[in-house]
Amino acid sequence: MSEDTIFELAGHYRFQWEAAQNAYVLLYPEGMVKLSPSAAEILRRVDGTATLDALCKSIEDAFPGASVRQDVIDFLKVADEHGWIVPRS
Repeated sequence: MSEDTIFELAGHYRFQWEAAQNAYVLLYPEGMVKLSPSAAEILRRVDGTATLDALCKSIEDAFPGASVRQDVIDFLKVADEHGWIVPRS
């Protein structure tokens, strides 16, 4: 994973607001992953066009004064390990 890596949601996942859960979720054929507010803030920016660096800067701009770069990177590693996101080829 480098600063210019671009991620997108894996094809079988859909990111959306779920009113019944009062949270953003990742839907997939076998079920659903309920996301924390911080995970949702990151994943809503994973659009297949933004680099890792751009994602981090976008989060930092949304939350001025917060040092979140390493948290964003750590979450993206977990999301990648779970197969929720994939690097765009």
